[in-house]
Order: sequence, then C-alpha cells, then structure tokens
Amino acid sequence: MKALIIGGKGQLGTTLTQTAPEAIEYRSLDLPEIDITDADAIGAVVGDEAPDVIINASAYTAVDRAEEEVDLAYAVNANGPENIALAAKKAGARLVHVSTDYVFDGTACTPYPPEAPCSPLGVYGKSKRQGEINVLDAVEDAVIFRTSWLYSQYGNNFVLTMLRLINERDELKVVADQVGGPTWAATLAAAIWTIVGKTNLKGIYHWSDAGVTSWYDFAVAIQEEALARGMIGKPIPIHPITTAEYPTLTTRPAYSALNCSASWRDLGLDPTQWRVALRRMLDQLKV
Repeated sequence: MKALIIGGKGQLGTTLTQTAPEAIEYRSLDLPEIDITDADAIGAVVGDEAPDVIINASAYTAVDRAEEEVDLAYAVNANGPENIALAAKKAGARLVHVSTDYVFDGTACTPYPPEAPCSPLGVYGKSKRQGEINVLDAVEDAVIFRTSWLYSQYGNNFVLTMLRLINERDELKVVADQVGGPTWAATLAAAIWTIVGKTNLKGIYHWSDAGVTSWYDFAVAIQEEALARGMIGKPIPIHPITTAEYPTLTTRPAYSALNCSASWRDLGLDPTQWRVALRRMLDQLKV
C-alpha cells in the first residue's frame, strides 16, 4: 500500500512519518512542494504519486488570526480539503482527513459523539466544518478524524509552550473554564494508520486520549510531570483564570470533549488516559 501524507512538516505529519507501518510505502509532502489551495497542482501531484490512500494532516490552525485572515483560513481548511478529495476521487485513492473539536459550540455537558450537531463559533471552526462537508460531498467513503488539543514533541503546541514559559517566568495564569481532551499526536497517528488498514471503515470518527481536563489542570500536570523528570528548574505558581479574564479574538468552546467510544470499538484500540500519554511524550522529549 502507498500513502501520500499531506502536511508532512507539521506535528501530526511528522509523527505519521515516524510511525508508518513497514508494510506501507509513504511519501510526505508540505509547502512549498505542495499547495492544497491549488486544485490543478494537487491533481497533478496525486496523479503522479498514484497513492492508495491520502492522509490530509494539513490545516490553518491559527485560531485567533483566522478572524482576520478569513479568506486564507477558508482557502486552506475548506477549499484545500475539497481539492484533495476531488483529486483522490479521480485517482481512486482513499482519503483520511483530520478535523477538530472546534466544529462544536461547547454548550454540551457530556462528550460529543460524531453525529452531534455542529455549530462552530469562530472562523477556524467554521472553515474546518466546511472542509468536512466538502470532503464528504466529494468522496462518500472518506474518513474524517476529529481530534482535540493536539500536542507532540514537535512544532508549536500547548505542552511545549508551557515548558518554555515555566522556565522563563515567575508565575503563569491559565484559563480554567475551558474543558476538553488532550491528544498526543502519537496516539492519533496510531489510530490513523489502523484505519488505513481497515478499508471497510468510513465516515466521521472522534479521537482524543481518554479523560477530560481544563487548560489550567493540563498546565499543572505538565509542570508536575516535567518537574519529576528534571525538565524544569523549579515549579512556579500557576493561577486559574476565567475566559473573560483572557479575552481573545475568537470565542472558544467552553466544553469540547469528544466521545471516542466508536473509534476505540471499530479500530480495536485501547484508549490511553491523557496523563499517561503526556508522560510518554515527555519521556520521548527528554531523550
């Protein structure tokens, strides 16, 4: 089987390339080699590569900046996936597309199942939801993986930011009234490679590590686990604050935990509790 990974330089794309099964031949592409907003260019690349499966791990993820760069956010998150889907259909390739918990408005009080109604709050979430619609309209047997609070030892993410700030500052303030599910890119990559091998599966799946937490509690856990591993010099006070005390350009969902039970069942994978996953990631980062 041959896989084409789009967005290969990002944290998920990097993880996918490092965890690819031996039985899969893969090609990993990113800007400037491939521009998903250019339909002709995407078609040409997919035609040349002739993959059996395409994994779209690319996205515009600057949540606040998206409110000011609306056209760019939609070009990458909505039009880009459509271009990939149409190219995949023409080439007879299967498509796995990665989306986000931000397609929900956060008014729920229990984890969102894949079939829950979508009502995104900001441009980022709206553009990602349109991308989902475009993909499923073009390729009815596509797989969409919604994930949340993604982090890894690569790129820019909350865990690496917290580690840096803890070493640089005397104290931190972190929002405590936004709740969701952290996801280590390695567990998501494992789920993606598993579904690549299960060609009978299609539709929308949710994937995050087990359990829910707030950004504040996540930050506290990062400090505790990093301190235990000697990765920070000393602990600093971390103070809980409200969303209202930390205004941003876009409104984020207050609750965006994902119900992943169907994924765990259909993929035959056991969930990893989010703090266990965090420990594993930090162990790898420390090496």
